[in-house]
Amino acid sequence: MTTTAAMWEARAAEGRGAALEAWVREAALPALRGSDGLVRTELFGAPGDRVLLITWWTGAPVPVPEPPAELLGRPVHRWSFTRTHAE
Repeated sequence: MTTTAAMWEARAAEGRGAALEAWVREAALPALRGSDGLVRTELFGAPGDRVLLITWWTGAPVPVPEPPAELLGRPVHRWSFTRTHAE
């Protein structure tokens, strides 16, 4: 079975990291739940008010909604990866 990992990374506007993470928990994750093929989600924080969401899919990933512009310090980055090996 092919698994695709979709990575969504955003840098929050100055001092808005906690608000951006809260938006992911309260808006983005609920919007994805129940989507066909969604296997797992993980949410990470990093220095510099960065927020990373990784979702795993058995089919085509559903895009993460766009956060409110006032929470962002720069445009969101998105990448998809297909598993080539796992142990």
